[in-house]
Amino acid sequence: MDDLRRQIERCGEGRVCLMGLGSPERGDDGFGVRLAEELARLGVPGVIVAGTSPDRFMGRVAAEGCDHLIFLDAVDFGGAPGSAAWLDSAAMASRYPQVSTHRVSLGLLARLAESGGGTRAWLLGVQPQSLGPAGRLSPAVQRTLEILRDWLRQACAARSPA
Repeated sequence: MDDLRRQIERCGEGRVCLMGLGSPERGDDGFGVRLAEELARLGVPGVIVAGTSPDRFMGRVAAEGCDHLIFLDAVDFGGAPGSAAWLDSAAMASRYPQVSTHRVSLGLLARLAESGGGTRAWLLGVQPQSLGPAGRLSPAVQRTLEILRDWLRQACAARSPA
């Protein structure tokens, strides 16, 4: 987890957009939305709650001239429930090329975000435990959300002005 924390801290430099993805009605699939909502409530700038339609917000990301776009999402990467993964755009494109629970795959959105040359796209993904109908996160994913919320808040508070 120390490597993950260092990656998050590195992205705290410059202008950062944190985009929460997922469907809160589907248990752990709501991880990204719930994390983004908590960060926004804490006053972290650059937070977008995109839900299942991240493509609708890509124009805003481009207009704001973000240095880093970090997708926050529940993704199945074969880890233990609640474990986290950090992927760059190339890894997103190879792991999630076409198939997606979103209208447009994360790999394609990452390439789109980086096409102007000024933005780097990342995925901060958490392994879900359950994607069935539920109004809350599993305990393992909730614990991870709390840790990541604190790390992201600290990284964004410590970043240099853009």
